[in-house]
Amino acid sequence: MAKDLAREVGYIYVDTGAMYRSVTLYALRGGLFNADGTIRTAELEARMPQIQISFQLNAETGRPDTYLNGERVEDAIRSLEVSSHVSPIATLPFVRTAMVAQQQLMGQGGGVVMDGRDIGTVVFPHAELKIFVTASAEVRAQRRYDELQQKGMPADYDDILKNVQERDYIDSHREVSPLRQADDAILLDNSHMTIAEQKAWLMEQFRRVAGS
Repeated sequence: MAKDLAREVGYIYVDTGAMYRSVTLYALRGGLFNADGTIRTAELEARMPQIQISFQLNAETGRPDTYLNGERVEDAIRSLEVSSHVSPIATLPFVRTAMVAQQQLMGQGGGVVMDGRDIGTVVFPHAELKIFVTASAEVRAQRRYDELQQKGMPADYDDILKNVQERDYIDSHREVSPLRQADDAILLDNSHMTIAEQKAWLMEQFRRVAGS
């Protein structure tokens, strides 16, 4: 949804969730998770200056891909392993501080569509248009399952649903930048909307704010 809007209006698209997934992938690759699933926070914090996330347009798909220190990781960060570890990483204050700084740098000139769980409340609280998008956990799990199936990646619906529910709880209850709807955000529940209906609704909101 956000990617399509950015492409149609000529804005830059930034998937902040992909940024936290990239940090998670970095931590997994670097052995920064203990056997019990806890994080070696001191080591990760020391390495944060080495983690740079960027987005580059994929000429074949017409969509931006995520890069971790120059390596394309768009597919790797969508795995269930990364999904299962990302919420604990995203709750770490030093990780959020580093990622928010990178996000604000990307969007400081405007002309950006930014997608993430704290954009309207923390990253850009004065954004001209804030949309709080939601859907039932079951619908979101099915969408993720279908996405992984299309990419030929292993997927189990029940595992994905459990992961979605756990992430919602953790992200809503964390102390730093919890998931919540900004007071001036417009709520969109797209559980039962088609992609075409969703795009038309979003474009109407954009034109209302942009004045064109």
